[in-house]
Amino acid sequence: MSPLLIEILGFAAATLTTLCWVPQALQTIRTRDTRAISLSAQGFFALGIILWLVYGLLLMSWPLILANAITLCLILIILGMKLRYG
Repeated sequence: MSPLLIEILGFAAATLTTLCWVPQALQTIRTRDTRAISLSAQGFFALGIILWLVYGLLLMSWPLILANAITLCLILIILGMKLRYG
């Protein structure tokens, strides 16, 4: 597989896995209802995203960097709402 196709595949995967968090973040912001969200699960997920972001930075892999930076922002919004509203 060519390097360009591999990069396109990476961006496609990154886009889909990042966009899946947008509805959750928007609903959490809109309703401020965080009862069904596990604080520990979100915390561990955020930690994993940070590690993926560092890994992407070390490899200078733009699909990993962009997807994980955006996902981290969304997860931090959700985590912040969970901490604020319980």
